[in-house]
Amino acid sequence: MSDLFWLSDAQMARLEPFFPKSHGRPRVDDRRVLSGIIFINRNGLRWRDAPREYGPHKTLYNRWKRWSDKGIFAQMLAGLAAEHGEKKTVMIDATYLKAHRTASSLGVKKGGVAA
Repeated sequence: MSDLFWLSDAQMARLEPFFPKSHGRPRVDDRRVLSGIIFINRNGLRWRDAPREYGPHKTLYNRWKRWSDKGIFAQMLAGLAAEHGEKKTVMIDATYLKAHRTASSLGVKKGGVAA
């Protein structure tokens, strides 16, 4: 598969300060796992559909789950946004997300205010 995503050395250098310290056994290759997590999220795939070049899908999921629960990915995004130098607002565009066809009427059904 030639369209795999790999983090560059410069990108890894910017992310490494946010990595938690390894306790006990050393972690599996951070570049491979993070590149796999980004590839899965970018393409909307199931964990099982991860290309084998990124390693076992269970490793990808476990790292994503553990670091998400600890807030590591949120710290990475906040840190990268802070380094950007923008003093006002930094937004992540989510217009590609698909809403369920009944999403617009949920507020009315749940007692919310109709738009």
